[in-house]
Amino acid sequence: MVNFSLDGKVALVTGAAYGIGFAIAQALAEAGAKIAFNCRSVEHLEAAKAEYARLGIPVRGYICDVTKEDEVAHMVADIRENLGVIDILVNNAGIIKRIPMTEMSVDEFRQVIDIDLTAAFIMAKAVIPDMIQKGHGKIINVCSMMSELGRETVSAYAAAKGGLKMLTRNIASEYGEYNIQCNGIGPGYIATPQTAPLREKQADGSRHPFDSFIISKTPAARWGTPEDLMGPAVFLASDASDFVNGHILYVDGGILAYIGKQPK
Repeated sequence: MVNFSLDGKVALVTGAAYGIGFAIAQALAEAGAKIAFNCRSVEHLEAAKAEYARLGIPVRGYICDVTKEDEVAHMVADIRENLGVIDILVNNAGIIKRIPMTEMSVDEFRQVIDIDLTAAFIMAKAVIPDMIQKGHGKIINVCSMMSELGRETVSAYAAAKGGLKMLTRNIASEYGEYNIQCNGIGPGYIATPQTAPLREKQADGSRHPFDSFIISKTPAARWGTPEDLMGPAVFLASDASDFVNGHILYVDGGILAYIGKQPK
C-alpha cells in the first residue's frame, strides 16, 4: 500500500507565515506531521500562529534569519528538544527583486542569493547530520520555473533558483546512500502576496499586461494557487517518494511543456 502518511514526523518549513510556505505546512500537518516554522517578523509570526490555531494546527514558530548559521543552529536544537529530530525540511524562505540587471546593485543581488540559495545550504547542513543518524530524511527545496528559464528583471532570482536546483541534485548525490531524499518543487506562477503586483487590475479595469501574458502561456489558462502545491509537497515528504531523489517537480500548469499559441 502506498504510504502518504506523515504521522509522527517532524517538519520544519522555512518562511511559512503565509503564501506557499503556509500551504505546504498546512498540508504536511493534515498528513500527520508536527510543524515548526520560522519567519523574520514578529508581526507575521503572531498572525501566522493565530491562523494555524484557527485551522486547529499546533505549531512551534520561531523568529530566525535563515542566512545566519548561529540562529539556524539554535532553532534546530530547540526543535530537536521540543518536537524531535527533524524528518522533513522544506526550504521555502525566499525573496525576489524585480530590477533590471544593469540597475541592480551588487548588495541587492547578494541579498537575493543569500536568502534564496545560501540559506538553503545552511538549513540543509544543519539538519543532515541528524537525518544520517536517524537513517532517513526528506529535504524539499522550493525552486521555480526560473530554475530553468530567464526573464527580464529577475537576474538574481533566476541565478539563485538555478543554483538551488543544482544544490538539490548535489544533496541527493552526496547523501542518498543515507536514505535521505532531496527534491525540489518548482512552482509556476502562483497567486500569492509576492505576485500580487503582477495581477493588479489596470485603471480601465483590464488585466495587467503580465497577467494576460501568463494566462496566455499557461495551458491551464490560470494562475496556480498555494493549494496546488499541497499534494506534491506531501508526496515528496512521504515514504511514497523514497526512490525519488534529485528531482524537480514542476507544478506550473504546463508552462514548461508549452511553446505557446501561434499568432493569428
